[in-house]
Amino acid sequence: MIPTDVDLWVFAYGSLMWRPGFEAAEMTPAEVDGYHRALCIESHLHRGTPANPGLVLGLDEGGSCKGVAYRVAAPRVPATLDYLRERELATNVYLEKMLPTTLPDGRVVPAVAYVVDRAHRQYVGLLSPEETLSRIVGRVGLAGPNPDYVVNTARELERLGVVDPTLAWLAAALTVSTDE
Repeated sequence: MIPTDVDLWVFAYGSLMWRPGFEAAEMTPAEVDGYHRALCIESHLHRGTPANPGLVLGLDEGGSCKGVAYRVAAPRVPATLDYLRERELATNVYLEKMLPTTLPDGRVVPAVAYVVDRAHRQYVGLLSPEETLSRIVGRVGLAGPNPDYVVNTARELERLGVVDPTLAWLAAALTVSTDE
């Protein structure tokens, strides 16, 4: 159970970095160990449809992941958790976990994060970059076009100084395909 009467840290590694949708008292670069960012989830709702699923990011097992940590002030924690659960747990492909998260000053804080459930039917695992690209192009869901999600995430990572070669390659390919 996540305490709702104290400040809460939230770890963001995808669209929460550039579109959090909640008020934070503080935002800082952060890193979690034991998980990596991967386009490993079929999106039937936010970035695709059941007939034409797109792909979204999940925290998958292994490695480490650089992203952003938001500190939410205690009075806003219940509403923030309600919002995050509605957004992230819509199809139950994510597991809500508290993960040790390292901040730039060396502090390690517990942060809520949404980790992919590998047993869920929407989990697709590791795909080749070409297969990933083909599952993103032309896909649109309730939150908008799938290519926009990938490009915006890649741009935010670049802004933060985080190197993610796969997302950078995909963003470049998607930018070229939308310009044509």
